[in-house]
Amino acid sequence: MSPRPALRIAVLVSGSGSNLQAIIDAARTGTLDAQVIGVISDRPGVLALERACQAGIPAITVDYKACGSREAFGTRLLDELRRLDPQLVVLAGFMRILPAAVVDGFRGRMLNVHPSLLPRYPGLDTYRRALAAGDAWHGSSVHFVIPELDAGPVILQYRIPVRAGDSEDSLRARVQAGEHRIYPRAIQLVAEGRIEYRDGRAWRDGQPVTVPEITEEDAG
Repeated sequence: MSPRPALRIAVLVSGSGSNLQAIIDAARTGTLDAQVIGVISDRPGVLALERACQAGIPAITVDYKACGSREAFGTRLLDELRRLDPQLVVLAGFMRILPAAVVDGFRGRMLNVHPSLLPRYPGLDTYRRALAAGDAWHGSSVHFVIPELDAGPVILQYRIPVRAGDSEDSLRARVQAGEHRIYPRAIQLVAEGRIEYRDGRAWRDGQPVTVPEITEEDAG
């Protein structure tokens, strides 16, 4: 049997691209059977675009502000994605709410990583909200994207204990370290055909995912 061809992925970014770099590195080392065929940013000049260029990946800017409206931005973004023709779209620090037309165009073929243990704390300021609530645990979730914000079915989660003296910055650093582990793993599950979106749910190995796989921060 011939090996499965590498999964063609496009990555949407808005900032530094640390998760993008983790994906690029995993593909380079062979732990991820995927090829990043394009990186698209909604902002010009961000570090993530530099990371793409350094890796020899097409770096594309669809400037939200220059588009003039959310609808025009969505149309241009969808055009770029259709031109790239990815099998999977990966949101990696992409800070825009996608127009429904974009999500519908890639329904079941779009992942996001969100810095909370969903369904807890959709939206922004998750670290501040977790600290203010006195939570014992915080973390991050990889989920399928649907039009509702951060509401798609969760595939994997990374969980860390909130330590005495933790700040937003310290939580962020520890959660992002975990994202760099679980995001390539989630994409690999898609590449292996083990995870799919069906009937509004995530399915893994032919069974509906009722409880996402959880990875905990290493002790020490």
